[in-house]
Amino acid sequence: MTAVTPELDGRAAWPAAEFTARLRAVTATRYHDRHPFNQRMHRGELTPAELRRWIAARFHYQRHIPVKDALILAGLDRPEERRAWLRRIHDQDGTDASGGGIERWLRLGEAAGLDREELWDASRVPPGVRFAVEAYVTFCRRRPVLDAVAASLTELSAPDLMRTRIAAFEHHYPWIEAAGLAYFRTRVTQGARDAEQALALVLARARTPEEQQRAVTALEFKCEVLWALLDAVDRSGP
Repeated sequence: MTAVTPELDGRAAWPAAEFTARLRAVTATRYHDRHPFNQRMHRGELTPAELRRWIAARFHYQRHIPVKDALILAGLDRPEERRAWLRRIHDQDGTDASGGGIERWLRLGEAAGLDREELWDASRVPPGVRFAVEAYVTFCRRRPVLDAVAASLTELSAPDLMRTRIAAFEHHYPWIEAAGLAYFRTRVTQGARDAEQALALVLARARTPEEQQRAVTALEFKCEVLWALLDAVDRSGP
């Protein structure tokens, strides 16, 4: 029997290497490390007020990461996939009150002079940030699990961003205690691991041209979410 290659508008499915390259090209050109606000942060041009505003707004995104991961977890149908993805929720929430990415972000806020209750108070978050975060969570709730997993592939560029950010904070913002940078340090290794896991899932599940294109589009959408979040932060202050 001759295998039939799935096609979309006459196109055969991309080989794994080309598909991977196309996914990586999205983050290489659209990731929010290119946003003017992040560029100014890394050049040391943010005022303390701007940096605190970003920390507070970004916390609203951080606190929703376990929510979107729980939605993805519910869509995975193999135990080994769920076990691996569950680790992301543990990474953010911690296995007790003393650890986890959310706790480390709260400590970053404290190191920058913010109160924990300020960070938890969503009413202070710019509307544009709330809208962007809700759009991402809703996407993961309503779209097929392939799309939601593909959207998480912004992690492909996260480790390099974390390294750049650590260097920028140490050099330009020494008034933030070094212990407050623990979140960024942890995400260098966690981000690389998470990207590898998600990429393997996407390559395994996106077998047709349509599925591959959906994965690329989902990743583009996530980049737009992160860009919109920074737009809202940048425009919310004086």
